Amino acid sequence: MGLLTNRVERNEIKLGDHIYTYRAVFAYSHHGIYLGGSKVVHFRPKRNLNSSTESSSDVYDSMSCSTTPDCGFRQPNSGVVLSCLDCFLKNGSLYCFEYGVSPSVFLAKVRGGTCTTAASDPSETVVHRAMYLLQNGFGNYDIFQNNCEDFAMYCKTGLLIIDKEGVGRSGQASSVIGAPLAAILSSPLKLLMPSPVGVATVTAGMYCMSRYATDIGVRTDVIKVAVEDLAVNLGWGSDHEEEITEDDDSDSLITQITG
Repeated sequence: MGLLTNRVERNEIKLGDHIYTYRAVFAYSHHGIYLGGSKVVHFRPKRNLNSSTESSSDVYDSMSCSTTPDCGFRQPNSGVVLSCLDCFLKNGSLYCFEYGVSPSVFLAKVRGGTCTTAASDPSETVVHRAMYLLQNGFGNYDIFQNNCEDFAMYCKTGLLIIDKEGVGRSGQASSVIGAPLAAILSSPLKLLMPSPVGVATVTAGMYCMSRYATDIGVRTDVIKVAVEDLAVNLGWGSDHEEEITEDDDSDSLITQITG
């Protein structure tokens, strides 16, 4: 992986890696945890089980997968899904998220959602969290506070943000908010800087610093939470627990997946 791109080949990824691929002509990226054996656990918006009309973008289509029988497995009313690597990528390129990068490298990565200064936990711990969440869910999907990147970053670090009103762990969400914020804050400087280049430089600097300030590796409002205690910290109700117990065969299926 280089400074400009985190693109990797399939034979380079390892058990417990945080991988991602771009969707909609690089408009956004989709993240997951690699389990080995060409299997990935990732987080998507919950499908509406009571609706007979579901868009293809909301439901993972495992019927078209002929290589992995358990591709598309998820618990009832859960957004955490298991898929094969081919279905996860959807013909896109493969990228590997970086952990423990230096502040200078983080700031040099212009696009958010590619790296963090936070350190990763051992791969066994990462896979354990991913498989536990496949069985128990990861709460409600929220594009700014609880998305696929948040899921993968939690699996890798075990870090949870205390402030539920702010931006989540996602670098993509920070970038979406940081770019317009930097433009607004730098607007008064147009009166002091006649050069457009100078204003652009300051705006870029503010954008990068806003991204850095929301990185989980430097934030002070994060705590380490065991995956078994995650439901309590996120305030999931008893309804979630009832949903998980509906499928009595789920434990045996997950044992087969990890076996």
